[in-house]
Amino acid sequence: MKGKLYLAVGSSVALVLAGGLVSGGAVHAASDSRVMAVGSTALQPLATQAAEMFGEKHAGVNVVVQGGGSGAGLSQVGKGGVTIGNSDIFASQKAGVDAKKLKDHKVAVVGIVPVVNEDIKVKSLTMNQLRDIFSGKITNWKDVGGQDEMIVLINRAQGSGTRFTFEREVMNGEDTKTAQEQDDNGAVQKIVSKTPGAISYLAFSYTSGPNAKGLRTLSIDKVSPTDKNVRSNKWQIWAYGHIYTAKKTDKNTKVYIKFVKSSAMKKTIKKLGYFPVSDMNVVRNADGDVKKSKLVNEIIAVQ
Repeated sequence: MKGKLYLAVGSSVALVLAGGLVSGGAVHAASDSRVMAVGSTALQPLATQAAEMFGEKHAGVNVVVQGGGSGAGLSQVGKGGVTIGNSDIFASQKAGVDAKKLKDHKVAVVGIVPVVNEDIKVKSLTMNQLRDIFSGKITNWKDVGGQDEMIVLINRAQGSGTRFTFEREVMNGEDTKTAQEQDDNGAVQKIVSKTPGAISYLAFSYTSGPNAKGLRTLSIDKVSPTDKNVRSNKWQIWAYGHIYTAKKTDKNTKVYIKFVKSSAMKKTIKKLGYFPVSDMNVVRNADGDVKKSKLVNEIIAVQ
């Protein structure tokens, strides 16, 4: 029998085998054969694909992947409620989490980009314009070269790692205007694509494919959101995709993390819209400081 993959969204859980969907309901896997990963929805497509591939190779090991946001993942792994906390922020950036008790495994880089409904006749904004839109100073697209249409802000919820990164790199300390908030990247993707005048931000992995129909990404200061620009930090809105565990964890979790970080996953990471950490030309620490280095892997390993 091949390994099992549980995909959890909210309170519903689907058991998936190689043959397809088998059943729904609560998870009842034995704890000694289960890896439970909760957290970042920006990292969720990668975590889901990795879990499925891992399950095909490791009979009897059940992998559970659930969203909830980086904050939830860090809080739960910190309390010992789950095996893995997926996060696109450093544990030290989450209040109430003792980062010293956790082990950080950087498995990918997540690019984040402003997205608009395809009806918007704007292709690029300056960083100041983007900041003024999300702070509420600019409320109509005509003020940034678009049509006479009110701007509809869609934000991520508090505790979102994607929101943390966006606000750190874009808002420069300014408050974000109160607006509609969504818990995950998938919800933002759907709402922006169906709402005229809407703007938000998404992980790169949510900006392509059939579910991204009706969306368009924006350049910032004439810099395009490309792989090359993320790798060089010319595109500055990005974060590491972290897998956090307790300092001492079980064998199955160790094997799973080793698989996610293996060369076998590198093509999959790129295909899904992420970047292998080893491909980056820069490194960034928890304080947001970025340094260029030819010894990326060595620096990452000692952070």
